[in-house]
Amino acid sequence: MRLLLVEDDPMIGASVQRGLKQDGYSVDWVRDGVAAELALSNEVYELILLDLGLPRKSGLELLAGLRRKGISLPVLVITARDSVADRVKGLDAGADDYLVKPFDLDELSARVRALTRRKSGRATPVIEVGALSLDPAAHAVTLDGKPVALSRREFSLLHALMKQPGVPMSRARIEESLYGWNEEIESNAVEVYIHALRRKLGVDRIRNVRGVGYMVSEQ
Repeated sequence: MRLLLVEDDPMIGASVQRGLKQDGYSVDWVRDGVAAELALSNEVYELILLDLGLPRKSGLELLAGLRRKGISLPVLVITARDSVADRVKGLDAGADDYLVKPFDLDELSARVRALTRRKSGRATPVIEVGALSLDPAAHAVTLDGKPVALSRREFSLLHALMKQPGVPMSRARIEESLYGWNEEIESNAVEVYIHALRRKLGVDRIRNVRGVGYMVSEQ
């Protein structure tokens, strides 16, 4: 899952990016509102983590502009502005959630999971497709009730596919989901991860729709 972090504080930005990457997310980090607009115009993200006190264009300006354009991408505000008035202003501008600094990285990850779960329309945190079950919080996968050990990339790929079972996901979209800026993508990386998942889950669990992409079978 690919996220955009908009944070001008170098220590906080580095800490958040590192922590979320350890949780399996791909995180692109920009330091001002104008750079965030440019990133959003060129890349596909599933969620924005947005500071408010940004140079060149404030977080509130950026957020209000996104909502005026009808962009419904989930936005989690992360800011030191802790007054009730500031929270109300952020939420009324279109934020989906509001987290005050300093915060615990485990809570941040939990809020990211909740927002992406809400976006996909799921009420429960665990995703189940037939006998296959994936728990994003625990980073655990089971098949017929038995645990399956996956690498970080394998887990992220399976997670992306299981969010829309029966719907093919193109190789380009998979790469966008798995890799952020400055991460080298080997030409056959997606095929390697698909092969590993089929070996661990069964060859019929993940189908290749020729000319379209890959999907998790609902059967």
